[in-house]
Amino acid sequence: MTDLYAKHRDTLERAVETIGTREYWSPYPEHPKAYGEEAPAEGQAAFEARLGRPFELDQPHDGTLVPDERSPYGIDLGITYPRSTPDQLIGAARKAMEAWGKASPDERAGVVLEILDRLAGRSFEMAHAVMHTTGQSFLMAFQAGGPHALDRALEAVAYGYREQARIPAAMTWEKPQGKRGPLVVEKEWRIRPRGIDVTIGVSTFPTWNGYPGIFASLITGNAVIVKPHPETVLPLAIFVEVARDVLASAGFDPNVVTLAVDTRDEPITKELVMDPAVGMVDYTGGPAFGQWLEENVRHALVFTEKAGVNSVILDSAEDLGPVFRNLSVSMTMYSGQMCTTPQNLFVPRGGVRVGDEVVPFDEVASGFADAIAGLLGDDARAAEILGAIKAPDAVASRIDEAAAGGEVLLGSTEIEHPAFPGATVRTPVVVKVDAADRDTYMREMFGPVIFVVATDSTHESLELAKEAALEKGAITWLVYTTDDEVMDAAVDAAVDAGVSVAFNLTGGLFVNQSAAFSDFHVTGANPAGNASLTDTAFVAGRFRVVGVRRQ
Repeated sequence: MTDLYAKHRDTLERAVETIGTREYWSPYPEHPKAYGEEAPAEGQAAFEARLGRPFELDQPHDGTLVPDERSPYGIDLGITYPRSTPDQLIGAARKAMEAWGKASPDERAGVVLEILDRLAGRSFEMAHAVMHTTGQSFLMAFQAGGPHALDRALEAVAYGYREQARIPAAMTWEKPQGKRGPLVVEKEWRIRPRGIDVTIGVSTFPTWNGYPGIFASLITGNAVIVKPHPETVLPLAIFVEVARDVLASAGFDPNVVTLAVDTRDEPITKELVMDPAVGMVDYTGGPAFGQWLEENVRHALVFTEKAGVNSVILDSAEDLGPVFRNLSVSMTMYSGQMCTTPQNLFVPRGGVRVGDEVVPFDEVASGFADAIAGLLGDDARAAEILGAIKAPDAVASRIDEAAAGGEVLLGSTEIEHPAFPGATVRTPVVVKVDAADRDTYMREMFGPVIFVVATDSTHESLELAKEAALEKGAITWLVYTTDDEVMDAAVDAAVDAGVSVAFNLTGGLFVNQSAAFSDFHVTGANPAGNASLTDTAFVAGRFRVVGVRRQ
């Protein structure tokens, strides 16, 4: 067997170093051209070969299942998956974990980095799988579903490996006894995995959100049952296929990683997570089920990322043009179907100071709406920015509800995707509301919905953003100001609210984007989620240390 640890040692050491320095680094190129001329066609062919066929996995099952999976772009996927019961999966995972849990951290690191390496080689296939199950544009699906997700996975591996490496394997312990001979004890410490991990996938970013928990559990010796969202199965199924192949090649039971597929009408998630053999649950999705997990799964660690109301506070700027250009992208990217997308733009009703002048509120609001209209004025360009709507009926209902809640500055329109006529593509609705209209904007309206909120002052803007974060959750804030005192006040408010904050973004960096090895995604300090991707707390509880003493 190839020494996988030696093969990937340099990458692992660099990852461990980088989580300490927090500098930029990625071993997985985000530019498609870096993968060679033949990779795009090969990846597309691999994806198309999946369509209309059973997804073969040699894991315990009792037939096949047709999930609720569909392409937001209108193509027929027609893929069936193994139908496995919770008992089958739990039993297989428990048996497989016996040898996996006894492997050294180095052995496990070699295997999981080999999994990442092979996934990187299939980034184009994964891009099509993510695109046609989530509605992301191809480039976003390639980056977020491939290299950026792999970065987050490797980051989790680095944290898990580092925590285990802090514990020496063995030593001779001596305690002086004065004139008598010392007490001498041979000591060693064994890593005991906590238990089976159930990772519950999200419908919009299955790999980016799913990999951190999966790989944090694998590096610490746990088996993982991957339970995709019933409408977004294929990306995580491909991961399971790759992982099982690597595990088997390395001499481990491939049931260390298994796939649990269900439907909305016949869900199995609650039965899975309530099994006492489950030690961790990793969840990304809506707040209702996330809260149920937090309140009911008492025998396991539960890591959640749920929902939030993200805010932009506009106080002052040197020039509104670059501000609007940046916001028009960040607030429309993937039709607002990102957990980091800003929803509320807070603007003082007295206007915004720009240089030596004060621009009136209505001029600011209309200028912002015009910037979005200009960005999305060309259908082909708009389709690449917006992608396709994942849940058209629910999103249409939210758009209508938002439009009825205030003055519509920019109406939402349907546009035809030039390559996929069956896709539902909607431009955002931009609605002006007053700060008093809390019931309208103080909740997440997932999708292409933007509120411009008129406040009495920047101070009130910060207070409202803080209130939304503490009551409903928030992951990102973006503040524009030229005033140092306002910046200091915004930092204090963000820390109190448990929200990561960015200032004065006007270039090619958007508040939606979170960099692995550097940015902590979600703080765990407000209702948007109880965990952070990725910090020590996210991995340390996934194993325990058992001491062995011999005299």
